[in-house]
Amino acid sequence: MSLLRLENVTARYGAAQALFGVDLDLAEGEVVALMGRNGMGKSTTVKTICKMLPAEGRLIFDGHDLSRLPSHQAARLGIGLVPEGRRCFRDLTVAENLIVAARPGPWDMDRVGALFPRLAERRGQRAATLSGGEQQMLAIGRALMTNPRLLILDEATEGLAPLIRAEIWAVVARLKAETGLSILVIDKSLKELRQVADRAVILARGRVVWSGEMAALDHETSLRHVGV
Repeated sequence: MSLLRLENVTARYGAAQALFGVDLDLAEGEVVALMGRNGMGKSTTVKTICKMLPAEGRLIFDGHDLSRLPSHQAARLGIGLVPEGRRCFRDLTVAENLIVAARPGPWDMDRVGALFPRLAERRGQRAATLSGGEQQMLAIGRALMTNPRLLILDEATEGLAPLIRAEIWAVVARLKAETGLSILVIDKSLKELRQVADRAVILARGRVVWSGEMAALDHETSLRHVGV
């Protein structure tokens, strides 16, 4: 059963159309990779799901029609976003960043601290003083504190040092193995995506050009549309 389903979704920025009839579905407990080169519509798709950009077509989450909901109501249905660029509240402490997003459920500060021990060590530290990797951990922890049913990771490893990237991917694998959380992950790291994703959807110029099991994504297709 689909937790998230997009049917023939179109979106535009003013007069410029960015998505052209995008179809995407994601089941309970599934990890789906949304792939493509820069500017091909990945983040725009995320914005339509999170209701940060108006769209036409059907957007269904857990049986609810998202088309007329504002973004905060969509989030309350159980959509947790880790945005591109992290966007932590720089003047708040680690603990305050986590608390401000908290909603009832199994994810609390102690559980996030167990997942990211560095955050537990820096609970009283201002987010602005954290490294880029630590801020990314905080962004993921903040999204988990909303106790989502769907976690969206938008370029969560971009620009990070290799060791931190590996740590983030290990967390994604752990979330998949231990929680059954549905995850939509936007990234270009094909090697790591193959280890965690069940299926992939590739966008090019705002259209779905490939969709299928991750194991079926061949080198020629990935080279043509992702560039890896």
